[in-house]
Amino acid sequence: MADRFLAARTVLVTGSTSGIGLAIACGLASAGAKVAINGLGTPEQIEAAMQAVRDAGAAEVRHFGADLRDPDQIEAMMMAIEAWSPLDILVNNAGIQHAVPLAEMPTQKWNDILAINLSAAFHTMRVAMPGMAARGYGRVVNIASVHGLVASVNKAPYVASKFGIVGLSKVAALEYAASGSRDSGGITINCICPGWVETALIEPQIEARRNGGSREDGVRALVAEKQPSQRMSLPEDIASLTLWLCRREAHNVTGASFPIDGGWTAQ
Repeated sequence: MADRFLAARTVLVTGSTSGIGLAIACGLASAGAKVAINGLGTPEQIEAAMQAVRDAGAAEVRHFGADLRDPDQIEAMMMAIEAWSPLDILVNNAGIQHAVPLAEMPTQKWNDILAINLSAAFHTMRVAMPGMAARGYGRVVNIASVHGLVASVNKAPYVASKFGIVGLSKVAALEYAASGSRDSGGITINCICPGWVETALIEPQIEARRNGGSREDGVRALVAEKQPSQRMSLPEDIASLTLWLCRREAHNVTGASFPIDGGWTAQ
Protein backbone atom coordinates (compact mmCIF):
# COMPACT_ATOMS: atom_id res chain seq x y z
CA MET A 1 0.00 0.00 0.00
CA ALA A 2 1.26 3.52 -0.83
CA ASP A 3 2.53 5.70 2.00
CA ARG A 4 -0.26 8.26 2.44
CA PHE A 5 1.90 10.68 4.42
CA LEU A 6 0.30 13.70 2.71
CA ALA A 7 -3.27 12.69 3.57
CA ALA A 8 -3.82 15.87 5.60
CA ARG A 9 -2.06 18.19 3.13
CA THR A 10 -3.14 20.45 0.28
CA VAL A 11 -0.87 21.13 -2.68
CA LEU A 12 -0.78 23.43 -5.70
CA VAL A 13 1.22 22.52 -8.78
CA THR A 14 1.35 25.19 -11.48
CA GLY A 15 1.64 24.15 -15.10
CA SER A 16 0.24 20.75 -14.19
CA THR A 17 -2.17 19.86 -16.96
CA SER A 18 0.59 17.94 -18.78
CA GLY A 19 4.22 16.89 -18.70
CA ILE A 20 6.40 17.26 -15.61
CA GLY A 21 3.74 19.21 -13.71
CA LEU A 22 1.11 16.51 -14.20
CA ALA A 23 3.58 13.82 -13.10
CA ILE A 24 4.32 15.82 -9.94
CA ALA A 25 0.61 16.33 -9.25
CA CYS A 26 0.05 12.58 -9.62
CA GLY A 27 3.03 11.80 -7.39
CA LEU A 28 1.73 14.02 -4.61
CA ALA A 29 -1.76 12.61 -5.10
CA SER A 30 -0.39 9.10 -4.59
CA ALA A 31 0.59 10.16 -1.06
CA GLY A 32 -3.00 11.24 -0.34
CA ALA A 33 -2.88 15.00 -0.84
CA LYS A 34 -5.67 17.26 -1.99
CA VAL A 35 -4.38 18.66 -5.26
CA ALA A 36 -4.97 22.00 -6.96
CA ILE A 37 -3.82 21.91 -10.57
CA ASN A 38 -3.24 24.94 -12.75
CA GLY A 39 -2.50 25.13 -16.44
CA LEU A 40 -3.64 25.50 -20.00
CA GLY A 41 -5.59 23.11 -22.19
CA THR A 42 -8.96 22.38 -23.72
CA PRO A 43 -11.75 21.41 -21.32
CA GLU A 44 -11.17 17.81 -22.37
CA GLN A 45 -7.43 18.01 -21.67
CA ILE A 46 -8.01 19.61 -18.28
CA GLU A 47 -10.58 16.97 -17.34
CA ALA A 48 -8.18 14.22 -18.44
CA ALA A 49 -5.46 15.71 -16.24
CA MET A 50 -7.83 15.92 -13.28
CA GLN A 51 -8.89 12.32 -13.80
CA ALA A 52 -5.25 11.21 -13.88
CA VAL A 53 -4.67 12.94 -10.53
CA ARG A 54 -7.82 11.35 -9.08
CA ASP A 55 -6.73 7.94 -10.33
CA ALA A 56 -3.33 8.46 -8.70
CA GLY A 57 -5.05 8.73 -5.31
CA ALA A 58 -5.81 12.39 -4.64
CA ALA A 59 -8.19 13.03 -1.76
CA GLU A 60 -9.72 15.74 -3.96
CA VAL A 61 -8.64 17.65 -7.09
CA ARG A 62 -9.64 21.02 -8.50
CA HIS A 63 -8.44 23.06 -11.46
CA PHE A 64 -7.58 26.75 -11.15
CA GLY A 65 -7.12 28.51 -14.46
CA ALA A 66 -5.20 31.68 -13.56
CA ASP A 67 -3.08 33.29 -16.28
CA LEU A 68 0.31 33.36 -14.56
CA ARG A 69 1.34 36.49 -16.45
CA ASP A 70 -1.24 38.43 -14.42
CA PRO A 71 -0.49 39.09 -10.72
CA ASP A 72 -4.13 39.87 -10.01
CA GLN A 73 -5.24 36.49 -11.38
CA ILE A 74 -2.54 34.76 -9.34
CA GLU A 75 -3.70 36.52 -6.18
CA ALA A 76 -7.32 35.54 -6.88
CA MET A 77 -6.27 31.91 -7.45
CA MET A 78 -4.32 31.82 -4.20
CA MET A 79 -7.26 33.27 -2.27
CA ALA A 80 -9.62 30.74 -3.84
CA ILE A 81 -7.32 27.88 -2.85
CA GLU A 82 -7.04 29.25 0.68
CA ALA A 83 -10.84 29.33 0.93
CA TRP A 84 -10.98 25.73 -0.33
CA SER A 85 -8.16 24.34 1.83
CA PRO A 86 -5.08 26.11 3.27
CA LEU A 87 -2.00 25.39 1.19
CA ASP A 88 0.79 23.22 2.61
CA ILE A 89 2.86 22.47 -0.50
CA LEU A 90 3.54 24.74 -3.46
CA VAL A 91 5.23 23.50 -6.62
CA ASN A 92 6.04 26.26 -9.11
CA ASN A 93 6.47 24.29 -12.30
CA ALA A 94 4.91 26.45 -15.04
CA GLY A 95 7.40 27.64 -17.62
CA ILE A 96 7.76 28.72 -21.23
CA GLN A 97 10.73 29.03 -23.59
CA HIS A 98 11.70 30.91 -26.74
CA ALA A 99 15.14 30.30 -28.21
CA VAL A 100 16.63 33.00 -30.44
CA PRO A 101 19.74 35.20 -30.14
CA LEU A 102 19.50 37.95 -27.54
CA ALA A 103 19.44 40.74 -30.12
CA GLU A 104 16.50 39.06 -31.88
CA MET A 105 14.45 38.32 -28.76
CA PRO A 106 11.05 40.03 -28.96
CA THR A 107 10.43 42.27 -25.96
CA GLN A 108 7.07 40.65 -25.31
CA LYS A 109 8.69 37.20 -25.20
CA TRP A 110 11.16 38.46 -22.60
CA ASN A 111 8.30 39.88 -20.54
CA ASP A 112 6.16 36.74 -20.79
CA ILE A 113 9.00 34.34 -19.95
CA LEU A 114 10.09 36.36 -16.91
CA ALA A 115 6.47 36.70 -15.78
CA ILE A 116 5.60 33.00 -15.98
CA ASN A 117 8.94 31.43 -15.08
CA LEU A 118 9.98 33.80 -12.27
CA SER A 119 7.50 36.47 -11.20
CA ALA A 120 4.63 33.98 -10.86
CA ALA A 121 6.69 32.02 -8.32
CA PHE A 122 7.30 35.19 -6.34
CA HIS A 123 3.57 35.96 -6.28
CA THR A 124 2.52 32.45 -5.21
CA MET A 125 5.24 32.24 -2.55
CA ARG A 126 4.48 35.69 -1.18
CA VAL A 127 0.87 34.71 -0.54
CA ALA A 128 1.32 31.09 0.56
CA MET A 129 4.34 31.11 2.83
CA PRO A 130 3.09 33.12 5.83
CA GLY A 131 0.29 30.59 6.35
CA MET A 132 2.76 27.71 6.08
CA ALA A 133 4.94 29.34 8.73
CA ALA A 134 1.98 29.87 11.04
CA ARG A 135 1.08 26.17 10.82
CA GLY A 136 4.66 24.96 11.23
CA TYR A 137 4.85 22.95 8.00
CA GLY A 138 5.35 24.03 4.41
CA ARG A 139 7.14 22.98 1.28
CA VAL A 140 7.99 25.06 -1.77
CA VAL A 141 9.57 23.17 -4.64
CA ASN A 142 10.51 25.38 -7.56
CA ILE A 143 11.14 23.54 -10.81
CA ALA A 144 14.08 25.49 -12.16
CA SER A 145 16.29 23.91 -14.82
CA VAL A 146 19.85 22.97 -15.51
CA HIS A 147 19.74 26.48 -16.99
CA GLY A 148 19.43 27.84 -13.48
CA LEU A 149 22.98 26.57 -12.94
CA VAL A 150 24.65 26.94 -16.35
CA ALA A 151 23.85 28.93 -19.47
CA SER A 152 23.26 28.13 -23.13
CA VAL A 153 23.19 30.41 -26.14
CA ASN A 154 19.92 31.79 -27.53
CA LYS A 155 18.06 31.44 -24.23
CA ALA A 156 18.60 34.81 -22.51
CA PRO A 157 15.19 35.23 -20.83
CA TYR A 158 14.87 31.54 -19.96
CA VAL A 159 18.31 31.39 -18.35
CA ALA A 160 17.72 34.71 -16.58
CA SER A 161 14.43 33.44 -15.17
CA LYS A 162 15.89 30.13 -14.00
CA PHE A 163 18.96 31.71 -12.37
CA GLY A 164 16.48 34.12 -10.79
CA ILE A 165 14.28 31.41 -9.30
CA VAL A 166 17.32 29.72 -7.78
CA GLY A 167 18.25 32.99 -6.11
CA LEU A 168 14.69 33.70 -5.01
CA SER A 169 14.51 30.24 -3.44
CA LYS A 170 17.72 30.78 -1.46
CA VAL A 171 16.43 34.07 -0.03
CA ALA A 172 13.10 32.54 0.96
CA ALA A 173 14.88 29.54 2.50
CA LEU A 174 16.92 31.85 4.72
CA GLU A 175 13.90 33.90 5.73
CA TYR A 176 11.85 30.84 6.75
CA ALA A 177 14.63 28.53 7.97
CA ALA A 178 13.71 28.81 11.67
CA SER A 179 9.95 28.47 11.16
CA GLY A 180 8.29 25.35 12.52
CA SER A 181 10.25 22.53 14.09
CA ARG A 182 11.69 19.12 13.40
CA ASP A 183 8.50 17.53 14.71
CA SER A 184 6.16 19.73 12.66
CA GLY A 185 8.35 19.45 9.57
CA GLY A 186 9.43 23.06 9.25
CA ILE A 187 9.33 25.24 6.14
CA THR A 188 11.68 24.41 3.28
CA ILE A 189 12.24 25.94 -0.13
CA ASN A 190 14.25 24.07 -2.75
CA CYS A 191 14.81 23.93 -6.49
CA ILE A 192 14.94 20.95 -8.81
CA CYS A 193 17.05 21.56 -11.91
CA PRO A 194 16.25 19.03 -14.65
CA GLY A 195 18.29 18.54 -17.78
CA TRP A 196 16.64 16.71 -20.66
CA VAL A 197 13.29 15.19 -19.67
CA GLU A 198 11.11 13.03 -21.90
CA THR A 199 7.92 14.98 -22.54
CA ALA A 200 5.68 15.37 -25.57
CA LEU A 201 7.17 18.81 -26.24
CA ILE A 202 10.56 17.41 -27.23
CA GLU A 203 9.36 14.56 -29.43
CA PRO A 204 9.81 16.63 -32.63
CA GLN A 205 13.44 17.31 -31.64
CA ILE A 206 14.04 13.59 -31.10
CA GLU A 207 12.41 12.74 -34.43
CA ALA A 208 14.51 15.33 -36.26
CA ARG A 209 17.73 13.68 -35.06
CA ARG A 210 16.90 10.03 -35.83
CA ASN A 211 18.40 10.17 -39.33
CA GLY A 212 16.66 6.94 -40.20
CA GLY A 213 17.62 5.24 -36.96
CA SER A 214 15.61 4.29 -33.90
CA ARG A 215 13.98 6.65 -31.41
CA GLU A 216 16.83 5.77 -29.01
CA ASP A 217 19.30 6.94 -31.67
CA GLY A 218 17.42 10.24 -31.80
CA VAL A 219 17.52 10.60 -28.01
CA ARG A 220 21.26 9.94 -27.88
CA ALA A 221 21.91 12.44 -30.66
CA LEU A 222 19.83 15.08 -28.89
CA VAL A 223 21.47 14.74 -25.49
CA ALA A 224 25.03 13.92 -26.61
CA GLU A 225 26.38 17.45 -26.51
CA LYS A 226 25.22 18.24 -22.98
CA GLN A 227 24.15 15.20 -20.94
CA PRO A 228 26.92 12.62 -20.40
CA SER A 229 24.53 9.86 -19.31
CA GLN A 230 23.13 9.92 -22.88
CA ARG A 231 19.66 9.23 -21.52
CA MET A 232 16.81 11.45 -20.51
CA SER A 233 14.96 11.58 -17.24
CA LEU A 234 11.27 10.76 -17.02
CA PRO A 235 8.74 13.21 -15.58
CA GLU A 236 8.14 10.65 -12.83
CA ASP A 237 11.80 10.99 -11.79
CA ILE A 238 11.24 14.67 -11.07
CA ALA A 239 8.03 13.80 -9.22
CA SER A 240 9.84 11.31 -7.00
CA LEU A 241 12.34 13.88 -5.76
CA THR A 242 9.55 16.40 -5.23
CA LEU A 243 7.69 13.85 -3.13
CA TRP A 244 10.73 13.12 -0.97
CA LEU A 245 11.31 16.82 -0.33
CA CYS A 246 7.80 16.98 1.13
CA ARG A 247 8.55 14.41 3.82
CA ARG A 248 8.99 15.51 7.43
CA GLU A 249 12.48 13.96 7.37
CA ALA A 250 13.51 16.61 4.83
CA HIS A 251 12.98 19.39 7.40
CA ASN A 252 16.65 20.48 7.20
CA VAL A 253 16.95 20.31 3.42
CA THR A 254 16.39 23.90 2.35
CA GLY A 255 17.93 26.44 0.02
CA ALA A 256 19.30 23.65 -2.19
CA SER A 257 19.24 23.16 -5.95
CA PHE A 258 19.17 19.56 -7.12
CA PRO A 259 20.37 18.85 -10.68
CA ILE A 260 18.79 15.84 -12.37
CA ASP A 261 20.89 16.16 -15.47
CA GLY A 262 22.93 13.03 -16.16
CA GLY A 263 26.16 14.82 -15.29
CA TRP A 264 25.54 17.96 -17.39
CA THR A 265 26.58 20.41 -14.64
CA ALA A 266 29.41 18.18 -13.39
CA GLN A 267 31.45 18.93 -16.52
